[in-house]
Amino acid sequence: MTRRLSHPLRELSEPEKEWLNKLSRSTTQPAGEVVRAKQLLAVAAGISYTNTARLTGRKSNDAVAQLVARFNEQGLKAIAHKKGGGAPLTYQSAARERILREARRTPDPATDGTANWSLMTLRDALRRAADGLPKVGTYTIQAVLKEAGFGWRQTRTWCETGISIRRRQSGERVRVVDIDAEAKKS
Repeated sequence: MTRRLSHPLRELSEPEKEWLNKLSRSTTQPAGEVVRAKQLLAVAAGISYTNTARLTGRKSNDAVAQLVARFNEQGLKAIAHKKGGGAPLTYQSAARERILREARRTPDPATDGTANWSLMTLRDALRRAADGLPKVGTYTIQAVLKEAGFGWRQTRTWCETGISIRRRQSGERVRVVDIDAEAKKS
């Protein structure tokens, strides 16, 4: 005979059941979220915490109990992955805004050495600026830009398509415009 549960699962609403069923069959969602959805559905079906853990490939029935307790408090938010340990974020909102402001600025070829931003040239510009970030790295810049919705490789949103600045042998910089750029995009 099993002992009494200290955190029994509350009754699931129909939208919660539908969402958990859909998530439990997903092949594109994070694996941890899929497993947690399966665990909640198994507990709702009356399976013990120990057997639920075994069915989902886990060892600890305590983790299932903790998931159920979190689900009772938070609802479907309990399934989402939470940030675990690791170093705290180094750059807070002010620094993130500074990175975004610099990325949105059109680079000046004379001072920045480029007509289009790359991660390296953006990093160098941020490190050189008086109000910049002297220790910022390309990984941090890429993470901030990705979080803000910039697409670097596929969409090339950091540069204007069809326009480039070329340096001639004489050292003169010339702006070259490709008149077929729109046709090439489609």
